[in-house]
Amino acid sequence: MTKCFSPSVERNKHVISEQLTVYFKQSQDVLEIGSGTGQHAIHFAHKMPHLNWHTSDMPENHASVKAWILESGSENITNPVKFTVGHDSWPDVNVDAVFTANTTHIMQPDEAQAMMEMVASHLPKGGVFCQYGPMIVNGDYTSDSNREFDDSLKQRGFGGIRDIEQLESWARGMTLVTKIPMPANNFLLVWKK
Repeated sequence: MTKCFSPSVERNKHVISEQLTVYFKQSQDVLEIGSGTGQHAIHFAHKMPHLNWHTSDMPENHASVKAWILESGSENITNPVKFTVGHDSWPDVNVDAVFTANTTHIMQPDEAQAMMEMVASHLPKGGVFCQYGPMIVNGDYTSDSNREFDDSLKQRGFGGIRDIEQLESWARGMTLVTKIPMPANNFLLVWKK
C-alpha cells in the first residue's frame, strides 16, 4: 500500500491535538471528514486513546490512510469509509464528535454547505465539531497570504476560503463556541450541537 506524506500535516498536527484533547475530552467516537494521507488520524488516535477514530475520504485516498493505520498498529482507528461530501450520504457510524482539517476551502460552496448541514443533523445533542483551516472573518482575509491562497484555489477550480459568518448560517442547530487562532493564519472552529 502507498503511504503518502504531507509536510503541512506534520507541522500542524501537534498544535491541533493540543486543542482536540480539550474539546474531545468527553467524546467517544469521532468521524474525521477527509482523512487525506492518514497522518492526522494516527497522531490524534495515539494522543487520545479513549477515542474511536473513524476515518473517511474519497476512495482514491483510502490506500494511504490504510497504510498509515497498518503501520501504526493502533486499535482505536477504523479503516476509511467512502465519503465524498456532496455525493455520498452520511456514513453508517454513530459518532458524538466530528473533525475535519483543510477540507472546507477545497469544497465547492454547495458542498461546504452540505457538510455543515450534515454534521449539524447527525451529531447528537452535546456533540462537538472541530473544523480546522483558513477562514475569512467578517468579510476580510486574515492575511495577504490567505488572499493569495484563495485566488490560487479558485484558479485551480476549488471553492475557496469560506467566511465564518457564512458557515454559521449553514450550521443550523450548532453553536460556534469558539474561534481559536492557529499558526499559518488558520483557525480551529469549535461547534457544539
